[in-house]
Amino acid sequence: MNSDTSAEPGAPEPVPGHDDAPEGPRGWTSAVVESPIGPLLLAATGTGLVRVAFHANARTAAGERAALAARLGAPEDPATGAGTVEAAGKALDRYFAGDGALAAPPLDWSLVTGFQREVLRVLAAEVPFGAVVGYGELARRVGQPGAAQAVGLAMGANPLPLFVACHRVVERDGGIGGFGGGVETKRQLLALEGVLPEPLF
Repeated sequence: MNSDTSAEPGAPEPVPGHDDAPEGPRGWTSAVVESPIGPLLLAATGTGLVRVAFHANARTAAGERAALAARLGAPEDPATGAGTVEAAGKALDRYFAGDGALAAPPLDWSLVTGFQREVLRVLAAEVPFGAVVGYGELARRVGQPGAAQAVGLAMGANPLPLFVACHRVVERDGGIGGFGGGVETKRQLLALEGVLPEPLF
């Protein structure tokens, strides 16, 4: 599943995408792909990848698709965004195979706004593969020192996990912190990126 681009640990990652999407109903499509951390739902509009959801069993995927139809104002259209979903799936295959940084397709940021969008964009631009950042430090980088709790909420609202790598945000005291995909999934991702040792069992 991936693009031809990979990066060494510590190299900045590109942040493709658009801050604003067209007004009104928008076509979109989705697919569930298998991965070492379980099934993932990938959804894209004509603008770019708009949603990544963990634990995408049949029930979860159905709920995600219903929510997307409501938020995007249109039912699923298999022709719109299919190329982006395919590119995202290939990128994930290479990432989980250990080929380095996850090469992101164009991203559609329209499901997140305001401070949450700002902090997620800074995370995507400034915290590359193989690095981590504390919640407080990330708050400082967006000009809001002391807003560590708000940063945590932004991570929880991230519609594009993996491609906008909220698993790289950790606690100041060395704790791993929470994660929408589950703490063990976060450990797996950080081990894959060389931040934590691989588990023995």
